[in-house]
Formats: sequence, structure tokens, C-alpha cells
Amino acid sequence: MMRRPLGQPPMALNGPRYNEFIQSPKVRVIDGEGENLGVMFTREAMEQAREVGLDLVEVSPNADPPVAKFLDIGKFKYEAQKKANLARKSSRTQEIKEIKMRPNIDDHDYDTKMKKINEFIGEGDKVKVTLRFRGRELSHTQLGMNLLIRVQGDVAEIAKVEQHPRFEGRQMLMVIAPK
Repeated sequence: MMRRPLGQPPMALNGPRYNEFIQSPKVRVIDGEGENLGVMFTREAMEQAREVGLDLVEVSPNADPPVAKFLDIGKFKYEAQKKANLARKSSRTQEIKEIKMRPNIDDHDYDTKMKKINEFIGEGDKVKVTLRFRGRELSHTQLGMNLLIRVQGDVAEIAKVEQHPRFEGRQMLMVIAPK
């Protein structure tokens, strides 16, 4: 049988402290309707909470004295978990999608790439536009710069340029993010 150290609560607590797990001798008590009952001893407050049929839950442990409220601990934990699940579901990580082009791209191909860029930005993702130069195209870098400026102009109302066009080896890169 494993022994627990002195001064430790009998079980691992996840969430706020309640009832006998509250370690402070005095707490500021708020009743079930939200009225401030003042500062009282923790034992007294627990007895009053039991009379009403609720638990004494520490809602602000860092205050001086800690603030405790009359709540149903099961309902309180359930609603906190529901709120956390909703926050996790609604949050979305922003991905970086990549679109690759060549400096002498045809109009129809350009339009197809622009549709994809608009779709990615509409979904809330960043888009990295990569322009790859091969062979003699490297001597006409101005064509690539003009193309990236054209892309920038076409998405100006829905996106902003996060990273302006720059050269990296045989590629020219630009990053666009939703507004």
C-alpha cells in the first residue's frame, strides 16, 4: 500500500478546489445567487453550503482571502469542460499552402492558380507563391517580379502581403496572408 505525504489531499484534483480540499482557513464567500456573504471561516462556509445543498468551490484562489462560491461542483466541471471543448473546436490552426508558378505562365494557367489562391485565402490559410526559374529564365528576373506584383494586385482586397517578393537561389518567393 502506497502512503501519501502529509498535507496532501487524498486524491489528485483536476480543476478548482472544493469543500475539504480548500486549504485556506478563511475565505470570502459568495452564495448561489451571487450575493457577497463576507469573509468567514472555511468550515462555517462549508456547513452553510451543505445546508443549501451545494458545494463550496474556490473560484479565485489567488485573491486575499481566496474567493469561494456556493456551486454544484459536478455541474461546474461539466460546463467548464463544455466551454473548453467549444473553444478547441472553434480554434483553427493557420496552414501555409504553396502555389508554384513559372515566369512565362499562360493566362488560363494563371487564372487557375489564382482561383486556388483565392480558395486558400478564403479558408483562412496563408499562401506561399513560389516562382521557379530554369535556364535562361534566370536572366529575366523582371518578368517574375512583374508576375508577383500582378498576383499581389489581384488579391489586394482579400489578402495582404506578409513577405514581399525576394530571391532565394533559383526561386522567387512571396507570402500572402488573409486580411
